[in-house]
Amino acid sequence: MDLQLTNTNALVGGSTQGIGKATAIALANEGVNVTLIARNEDVLKQVLSELPGPGQHGYIVADFSKPEELTEALSNNHKFHILVNNTGGPKSGLIHEADLDEFQNAFNMHVICNQILVKACLPFMKSENYGRIINVISTSVKEPIPSLGVSNTIRNAVANWAKTLAGELGQFGITVNNVLPGFTDTARLHQIIKAKAKREGTSDAEMEEIMKNYVPVKRFAQPEETADAIVFLASKRSSYLNGINLPVDGGRTKSL
Repeated sequence: MDLQLTNTNALVGGSTQGIGKATAIALANEGVNVTLIARNEDVLKQVLSELPGPGQHGYIVADFSKPEELTEALSNNHKFHILVNNTGGPKSGLIHEADLDEFQNAFNMHVICNQILVKACLPFMKSENYGRIINVISTSVKEPIPSLGVSNTIRNAVANWAKTLAGELGQFGITVNNVLPGFTDTARLHQIIKAKAKREGTSDAEMEEIMKNYVPVKRFAQPEETADAIVFLASKRSSYLNGINLPVDGGRTKSL
């Protein structure tokens, strides 16, 4: 299937590792000009050197824990057809034990920064009558995940923000969709495994097997599998998909 992505421009958040990096590579393989955005310039340069294809790739340095820094980094006129909102999730823990600043920091990183990015990208998307905004969030928007209290709260805020945007922007040829990764083999997942194993008094290896058994396909996803879903949603082939939550979780989520 020709995804008709050649010579489009994409801005990919959290693209120095995990799902973000896999998405940047997958888009580049489709002929997209990819701009990486993350906070570590050295790692950004390394990932930039790994991007395939003839595309004109680049990077932007910004720390999403500092929204004002992101605003400054986007002050130039950037022309992106595709925006992939993706950044690291809040730390695990029980919601009633969470400090107030954990909620504020997570809201800034996920909702406020997403809004900053959308406002920076919208003028060009509207001028092209084509835009794709894809938010990488979590299956917790369908079913809260135990011991991820702050994340459950903020991910749902992003999901409802995105659904509202989808209703507003469809008339301009711009779609807004959410990808909900399940257990994906990333550094984030292994942090969660370690924390859960400590709480349950078991080993990391045992906890990993327990979590795999929650999933009908009995394994964790690879980042590239989630990236493939993102790339399709970024394409012209997905033009009538708007405002959806797409779980990429091996069937683990029990709700429809």
